Amino acid sequence: MTLKNKVAIVTGGGRDIGREVSLKLAAEGARVCINFANDEASARETLSQITAAGGTAILHRADVTKSDQVDGLVAACRAAFGDSINILVNLAGGMVARRPLADMDEAFFDQVMNLNLKSAFLMTRAVVPLMSAGGAIINFSSLAGRDGGGPGAAVYATSKGAVSTFTRSMAKELGPRGIRVNALCPGMISTSFHDTFSKDEVRKSVAGSTALRREGRASEVADVTAFLASDGAAYVTGVNLDVNGGLAFS
Repeated sequence: MTLKNKVAIVTGGGRDIGREVSLKLAAEGARVCINFANDEASARETLSQITAAGGTAILHRADVTKSDQVDGLVAACRAAFGDSINILVNLAGGMVARRPLADMDEAFFDQVMNLNLKSAFLMTRAVVPLMSAGGAIINFSSLAGRDGGGPGAAVYATSKGAVSTFTRSMAKELGPRGIRVNALCPGMISTSFHDTFSKDEVRKSVAGSTALRREGRASEVADVTAFLASDGAAYVTGVNLDVNGGLAFS
C-alpha cells in the first residue's frame, strides 16, 4: 500500500472519476476526506465501498468555490485525521452548459471559472500550510484546456487552461518546500459528464480517433492520480499529463 497512513482530500470525490480516485487512494492505504457538493447519495455509496473494502474515509459537504466552506472541509479533515494533509486532489469542476459567445453572460462566465479555477486556488491556499515535504497536489485540467474544447465549451476550456498554468506556477513556488504539483488532462472518459454534454455520435467519433480506439475508464484516470500522489513520482512536478488514449499528443 503505497500511500499507507497518508491523508488525502479529494474534492468532487463522490462520483465518476472522483469516486474512482477516492477508492484507489483508500485502497493504497490513504485516509480519505471525500468532498461533495450536491450528490450526497453517490458520495455515501463511495464511502460505503471504501469501508466495505477495509479502507478509511469521511464525507464532508462543501461548495469549494466559497472560502468559508473550504475552511470547513479542511477543519473536518483535521478533526478526523490530524493536522497533516499529504495529498490534495482538486477534482471538483464542470462545464455547467455548452454556450456560444452570444449566449454567455457575465454570471455564466464567473460560475464556470469559479467552479474550475477558483476552487483549486482556494483549496490549495487552505491546504498548503498543512503540507510538509513529500506532499502532492494533483489538479484536474482537461484536453479542452489544450485544444480549446468543443462547440460551446469556450469558458470551460479557458478555465482548464488556467488550471494548467496555475499548476506550473504552484510547482515552481512550492517545489523548494518539497511539495509537488501536477495536473491530469483527461480526454474522452466514460462518465456522466459526457452523458450530459456530449452526443453519442460525437463520443463514438472521438473514441474512434484515439490510438486505442475507445473511451477511457474513470478507474484508469484514478490509477494515474495515485501514481502522482505516491513517492514513485517523487521527481515529477509541474507536469500536465495527458490521459486520452492517444487522442492528442503533447
